Formats: sequence, structure tokens, C-alpha cells
Amino acid sequence: MMMKRKMNLILLICLLVSIMTISIPSNAYACSCVEPKSVQDEFSRSEAVFSGRVIEVKEERTNRYLSNAVLFETSEIWKGGSESQIIIRTGSGGGDCGIQFKEGEDYLVYAKPSSMYGAKEQLVSIICDRTNVLAQAEEDLAILGEGKAPTQQVDHTRELNRLNSGVWMTVLGMGLLIIVVAFLVWRRVRKK
Repeated sequence: MMMKRKMNLILLICLLVSIMTISIPSNAYACSCVEPKSVQDEFSRSEAVFSGRVIEVKEERTNRYLSNAVLFETSEIWKGGSESQIIIRTGSGGGDCGIQFKEGEDYLVYAKPSSMYGAKEQLVSIICDRTNVLAQAEEDLAILGEGKAPTQQVDHTRELNRLNSGVWMTVLGMGLLIIVVAFLVWRRVRKK
């Protein structure tokens, strides 16, 4: 009888450790940038170049990645679409190349398609790019000249809010799994 309780306890501990291991994000690797590119080089390698104000920064968790989705209200566009709002991805910081965007601040953003922070290609900007606070981007603005105002009014706030619905489903599923396992162990122990 005592041996079965010990086995159940060991099984429960193994299960909880397994669940905790699965839910921990993957390793982050340090970001290393070579010498900064010129404005012209950065412009040519970017798919989108725009200035805009950060409306919202939302943390995204996927199976292997922890990143931020950043919603911008664009004011000027030099390259890319003509939408009034753009979402880009960046790391969450701490050596993963992410930019620490602040809500309410204006930035000059260089972004390119990458799957760096997710399974599919999305517009990404990292610390190795020339992306900067708009007030500190005088050199870039002088070279880029005057941009164009966005012509297509869009609202990406719902899309941004939908991004983390999968996170809540994962948390709910994990919680449900823990409750079911705890119930089964309790029921087994109670029968004896």
C-alpha cells in the first residue's frame, strides 16, 4: 500500500515536471550586429520604411518564440504599403535582437520579412536595423527626403488583440490537464 502511494507521488511529480518543461520558452541566443548599414543599404534591403507612433505593444507567445507585436499609426511612408496602421514583430529583449518600443513614441522603422519570431514570414525590425526614435533619426530623414502620407485607412487593433487568443487557449488547456491529472491521482489514492 505504501509502495503504491510512493509510485503515485513519483508519477505525479514526473508529470508536473514534464508539463512545466513543455511550457518553458525555448533558449534565446545573443544578438550580434556587424557594423551599421548606410541609410541607402538599409532602405534597399527593407520591404517597409515608415515613420509612425506606437499605439500598442503586445507580447506574443508561440510554441518556440516569445516576441512582441507592435502596432504603429503611420505618418509617413517611404517604402512598402500605403496603410494607416502597420504591425511589425520584434524580440522581447534580453539578447534576442528585439527593440524595446514604447507606446506613444514616434519611430523611423526599417522592416523586412522574416520568420525570426514565428513560423511564418512577417515584417520584422531588430536592433541591427537602423530603426530608431524619430527624434534621433535626423541623418536618415535628410537622406530619405519627404515620405508619402498613408492613403489606405485600416484598423489593425482587432488583429492585434486576436494574436494572443491562442495563448489563453494553451493556458486553459494546460490548467485543465493539471486538474484532470490531480483528480485522477486523488481518486486513485482515495480508493486505497
